[in-house]
Amino acid sequence: MKKKTHASTYNTYGRLAVETHPTRAALGRAAAHAAAAAIRDAIGAQGRARVIFACAPSQDEFLAALIEASKTGATAFDWKKVTAFHMDDYVGLKATQPQSFRHYLNEHLLSRVRVGKFNPIQADAPDIAETCASYARLLAEKPIDLICMGIGENGHIAFNDPPVADFEDPELIKQVELDRACRRQQVNDGCFPALADVPRYALSLTISVFRRARRLSIHVPGPLKAKAVRATLCGPITTKCPASILRLHPNATLYTDTASAKLI
Repeated sequence: MKKKTHASTYNTYGRLAVETHPTRAALGRAAAHAAAAAIRDAIGAQGRARVIFACAPSQDEFLAALIEASKTGATAFDWKKVTAFHMDDYVGLKATQPQSFRHYLNEHLLSRVRVGKFNPIQADAPDIAETCASYARLLAEKPIDLICMGIGENGHIAFNDPPVADFEDPELIKQVELDRACRRQQVNDGCFPALADVPRYALSLTISVFRRARRLSIHVPGPLKAKAVRATLCGPITTKCPASILRLHPNATLYTDTASAKLI
């Protein structure tokens, strides 16, 4: 089923809704308005919303548009009623380091709006096992209403790269070793100057968290993501492309631009 509206294309692959927009900015606006409405509705139904955010350059336009969408009109909501999480960070990096995902989220969201509570992954803590256990307890307290996320060049979601991805993972967060394609993406994104500078280990939410969330908003712009988008939508559902599992989620939308959708 496919239709076009104002140069945007709407389609479905399995259960996954897919929108293709002409530009990164248009992608960000469309995703942001839908996400803001979902947050508003969750707050209206239960008084609070629990939201997980991805931290990567692919999310820049979305986060900027989400802040605007939250201010006025039909999608406005109160950030003080949002409990925020993020989905991964590099082991050993402090929150003040520019490459840390806590630093990214503070720069692009938390310094611009006042959320009710933010739960950071303390990836630089000395006891990684306790860090994972305590974060898992926070995640398990109540359902996650919305995950705002991307897909990696190798098809990963969060840092669930193909070698470590598990669709039935019993854990909610774990330490993982990043594969070479994932580490190369961090260089491609301009986050690190060279492959040798990219950390080898990270803490990551597992695929089980994504499968259990009430709603997924997936933002994947740019030509470097085209092969991953094709594998996600058109290939087998397999951990060789972890994002392929998104086709089974009952309430998820993948937002692409013409560059990332050029192979589908």
